[in-house]
Order: sequence, then C-alpha cells, then structure tokens
Amino acid sequence: MIAVIVVAASAPENAVGITLLDKVAAGPDTVLKTLVDQGFKNAVVAHGQTMGIEVEIGERNPGQTGFVPILRRWIVERAYGILMLHRRLVRDYEHLPRSSESRVYWAMTAVILRRLTGATAAAWRSS
Repeated sequence: MIAVIVVAASAPENAVGITLLDKVAAGPDTVLKTLVDQGFKNAVVAHGQTMGIEVEIGERNPGQTGFVPILRRWIVERAYGILMLHRRLVRDYEHLPRSSESRVYWAMTAVILRRLTGATAAAWRSS
C-alpha cells in the first residue's frame, strides 16, 4: 500500500484521483503506471501524465453481458476483501478521515507482517 485517502462517498472521483496521484508522487517510491476503474475520467489521466505516471482506465467491454472479470481488477478486490477481515474497517467507527486512513495502514501492516513471518492466523487468534 503506497497511499490512502479516505473521503465521503459524495466526493467526486476525479478530485480524489488527482489528490491521490499527488500523494503518491510526493512519496519516495517511483510509480510509473497505475490502473483505475471507469469512474475516473480524462482529468486524472491528464494529471498523471504531467507527473510522469501513466494512468490506464480498466474498461469493461460493452458487448459482454453478465459477470465478466476485468483484467487485473481482482487484485483491487482482493485488497478490499483483506481489509474487510479487520473489524474496525468493516464499519465506519472513526470520526475523522485521518483516523480511518491510519486504520487502513495498520491493517495492511498486519497483513504484510503475517506474510513475512509465515503465520497462518492473526496473533490474537492463535491462543
């Protein structure tokens, strides 16, 4: 996880996408390409180009009906599923967006530590 932004559901996706790209570009990591869903429009793509980040919109083929997996979209869905295993992220218990952001970082840190140590369950579940 490189950057997290928590906003209200009513926030426009383009504004959030631009803010997120700014936060990613300000970090020490070099991101060259990012994949976004169809909700993001050309403003995010243009902003990414000015920052040297290629933004690819993962679009669904309009000719296909029913459930059709979108290339690499499952990676994002898997991350959401992993985050939902953490009780504090299932519901919005926090009063401030920065508190929710910190919970996401804590949850992903726990996931990374479990992967590094080879643990099969969270430490608090083993006893």
